[in-house]
Amino acid sequence: MQIDDTDRRILRQMLAEPELPTVELAERAGVTAATCWRRLERLRAGGVLRGEQALIDWRKLGWEVEVSLRFTLDKTNPRAFDEFLASARDVPEVLEIQTFLGRTDVRLNVIARDMLHYQDIYRSRILTLPHIADSEALMLVSTIKDSHGVPL
Repeated sequence: MQIDDTDRRILRQMLAEPELPTVELAERAGVTAATCWRRLERLRAGGVLRGEQALIDWRKLGWEVEVSLRFTLDKTNPRAFDEFLASARDVPEVLEIQTFLGRTDVRLNVIARDMLHYQDIYRSRILTLPHIADSEALMLVSTIKDSHGVPL
C-alpha cells in the first residue's frame, strides 16, 4: 500500500492525540473532513490502521508488579511451541506473548497485584506451562520510553 505525505500527516496527528474526532484530526492534518475520513478508511482497509484500543495504566487499578519472562523451550517435541503458546494464552495475567529467533524462544509479559500474587501466578500457572527448558525473569522497574509509533 502506498502511503503519501497526507497519510503521514494524518497518522502523525493520530499518534499524537488518538482520541481526536475526525473533523479536528482533518484540521490538524491540513485536509478536509471528507478527505480525512476517506484516507482513514483506506488505511483501515489496507491494514495500516489495525484498530483502536484503550491504553490502561494497570498500576492505577492495583496491578503493581510487571515481569517479563523469557523462555527457551524444549524443542525435541515438534508441538512444543503450539502447546506452550496455547497454554500461555489461557493465563489471564499474561498481557503479551512474543516469539523470537535466537536463544530466547518466547517472552511473556505478566502483571500481578503484588509480589505474593506474582509468586502464586508463577508457581501455579507459569511453571506448569509445557515444554519449558529454561526461563529468565526480568522485573520492570520503570518505563523510560513507550512508543507504539514509527517515524512518519
